[in-house]
Amino acid sequence: MSRTKDIAKKNSLRIIRKKRVRGSIAKGTAETPRVSVFKSNRYLSAQAINDIAGVTLAAVNSKALNLSASRENAVKVAAEFAEKLKAAGIEKVVFDRNGYLYHGVVAAFADGLRENGIKL
Repeated sequence: MSRTKDIAKKNSLRIIRKKRVRGSIAKGTAETPRVSVFKSNRYLSAQAINDIAGVTLAAVNSKALNLSASRENAVKVAAEFAEKLKAAGIEKVVFDRNGYLYHGVVAAFADGLRENGIKL
């Protein structure tokens, strides 16, 4: 029972950080969408969101690419995501770390986007 409470506490603290981060970043537009990252123990996913229209412009999931959530694979997922963004005509985005610490997999994903020509 205590493990369930620990997981619930961890998730509730992430939600609090998520709201704090979301309040400080700009809303996504068609020209500069918000890139929201979700990380689980197994997989990493990201999507480019136009908050004004409420539309997802591009998305990528490491499960579909048969990759796990590691730093090396985050760079590969970022490269695939950068290709999708460039195909949609997007060069600049607003990065939303979604309550996760900017460390490890999340930082590697952001660096991978920068390496592939996307401005954060």
